[in-house]
This record gives sequence, C-alpha cells and structure tokens, in this order.
Amino acid sequence: MSDLTSDAIKAKEASRLMAVLSTETKNNALSEISKALLDSSELIFKANREDLELAEKTGLETPLLKRLKFDETKLNDVRSGIEGLIGLEDPVGKKLLHTTLNDGLELYKVTCPIGVIGVIFESRPDALVQIASLCVKSGNAVFLKGGREADKSNRALASVIYEAGVKAGLPEGWLHLITTREDVTNMLSLTEQIDLIIPRGSNEFVKYIMQNTTIPVMGHADGVCHTYIDKDADIDTAVKVAVDAKTQYVSVCNATETILIDSSIKDQIVPVLYDALREKGVEIFEEDQVEDWHHEYLDYKVSVKFVSGVKEAVEHINRYGSGHTDAIITKNMETAEFFMNSVDSGSVLLNCSTRFADGFRYGFGAEVGISTSKLHARGPVGLEGLVSYKFKLYGSGDTVGEFASGEKTFKHIRRNDI
Repeated sequence: MSDLTSDAIKAKEASRLMAVLSTETKNNALSEISKALLDSSELIFKANREDLELAEKTGLETPLLKRLKFDETKLNDVRSGIEGLIGLEDPVGKKLLHTTLNDGLELYKVTCPIGVIGVIFESRPDALVQIASLCVKSGNAVFLKGGREADKSNRALASVIYEAGVKAGLPEGWLHLITTREDVTNMLSLTEQIDLIIPRGSNEFVKYIMQNTTIPVMGHADGVCHTYIDKDADIDTAVKVAVDAKTQYVSVCNATETILIDSSIKDQIVPVLYDALREKGVEIFEEDQVEDWHHEYLDYKVSVKFVSGVKEAVEHINRYGSGHTDAIITKNMETAEFFMNSVDSGSVLLNCSTRFADGFRYGFGAEVGISTSKLHARGPVGLEGLVSYKFKLYGSGDTVGEFASGEKTFKHIRRNDI
C-alpha cells in the first residue's frame, strides 16, 4: 500500500468523524486556526520569502509573483475570511424538504458533507487557507495540492492549520498536503477514498484531470470574462466599472479580459475609456490585433470589440466566453434583463465590476473555487457547494406491502418546517 493510499484511508475515516462534529467544535477549530496563523506569521512569512526569491530567480511572471506573495495584508484577509465563516450558518444538517408520506412515516431531505475532497490549486498560499477553512466548516476532509512555486509556503501553512485543528478537536488525518505530480496522478485513482476533485488552473490542466479520473470533478478551466458597455450606459459609470474590472487585480480569473462596446457610442466613450485604461498601464488590443477572442491575459492587457448591440454582445460572450462571469453596463432595464437571462455564465452582473464574482464578496466567507459546471454547484463555490444531501425516512413499523395492498395510501403532505 502506497503512503498516499494509506493517507487517503485515514482521510476517509476522518471524514466520517468530521460529518458529525458539532457547529461549536468546528467554529472553535476555525478560531484556533486563525490564532495559530497569527502566532506563526513570522515562520509563514519567512517560508514565503524563500518561495518568492526562488520564483524571481527562475523568471516567474509579475502577475504570478503577486499571486504567490503572502504578506501581512494577505494574512489579514484570510483571517477575516475565517471570522466570516465562523459567523455563517452551519451548512450541515439543514432540512431541505419534509414530507409526511403517511401518519408516522416522515421523509426528510437533509444536507451532509461530501466526504473527502481533493483540491489542486495555483501558486496562491492564501487559497490553501481558504480551502482548508471551508472544509472545516462544511465537515469535509481534504487533500491539498498547490503550485510548486509555493511549496515552502504551503508546507508551513498546512502544518500550522492541521496542528491547530487537531488540538481544537478535529480528527487526525482531516488534512493532507501533497506536493508532487506523481501524487496527483495517484490521487486520481483513489476512487474508493476520494469523493470529489476540484482542479483550479489552465483549460488544458482541467481537461487532463477530467480525462484521467472517474472521480467526480468540479471546477472551471479559465476566466475569459467580459464587460459589455451598452448604448444606454452612463459613460462615467461605464469607465469607472470597466477600469476596475480590468485593473483592480489583473492576475485573477474574474478580471475582465474583453470589453465589448456598442458601436453607436464609440466616439463618446473610447477617448475617455482608453485614457483611463492606459493611465493604469493597460495595453489595448482592438479587433484587427486580436488572434483569439477566447484568451485569458491575467495581465495589464485587454481586448476591445465594437458590436451592433446587446444581441451581438450576448452571441460573442456565449461563443468565446468561459461561462465564468460577465457584466453589462446600462441604464435600460429591459436590455439588462435580456443580457442577464441570455448570457450562459455562472455570474451575470449589472452596472458593477466582474471582480465582485467572489465567494468572500458574495458573503460565503471564502470560496474553494469557481465552478462553470451546471451540476451540483455553479459560480463561486462556498459552503453550500461543499455539501450534498441524504434522505432520512422515519417510520413506525411501516411495510411496503401495506401500501401495495391498499391497506394504507400515501398522503405526500409537504411540510413547511424547513
């Protein structure tokens, strides 16, 4: 038996204990994890500096270096996220349905943890903290595999989080850090122990994961997000929102990569918008300069296309977008509703930046990732995306024969006590 298989068996056992933990125990564990991160901050920062130094020597691109950095600001952010999670309702044990089948025969649909989740994510140490915290609150055991550039940071963070969690009452084996590609390959074969894989990364990487495992996979390939500026947009609002959507943080999946503009307002908006973008250091590519409209820059670069109206904008987004996040800027509510109903994406926004499509900003405490799937979970995946459900049927000596013979009949009375 390989070490990974042994760890997976331990994680499966831990997940069954995690599933019945009280809300108080989980919240206390989160509180202790937050304190431990603060107490161990110098150790974590030192590990991160070593990762950054090595990454700079090997020529890692600037946007990726920003993702890799874990400093005081990132620490404060993840601790705020943990505090937010503590304040949220426990997602486990919620009644979703209550039906009386017959007197003394009560059916409930109740949320429960998924079990063991394997998450493969980019070189963002803060993502490790968010994912681990979400798994604590949702009662799941977790395997974590971060990008190799963050190896030392991830080891330091995982150690601090795991030990603090166990001391606070979480079961041994609730969290495991894997570090090699071989580990990932082996993890994909552990169909009996791992219940869900969540990959975060390039389109090619996510497709590879999906094609090489029979474990259910949830995630998104890339973030080709759009901001459409309609003919009825307020120009000042459009410029303000589009610039934020592109430049507030360029190296993330919900940053706008293409700006679509109604051609009838081209002369009004282009001078102002282009000046504002260039002032932020953005390189602009118009139609004759764009080779691939399905392109995620993750940089101070943006594609611009002029369209005949909202219908062409929707057609472009549904053809070239990634189903992640797309926004419309307009004062016309009829146009807005057409856009928001027609665009096939996990998040569709009106008069606000695509950067809002985030689990923390949506009030989920944090997110384990973004899903462009239409099954189980879609959009920013917070606590609700990390639970499944089971049916509980409470009887009093009932038999199917009694119903088959007509002695008893189903009432199917839907109750409202959920």
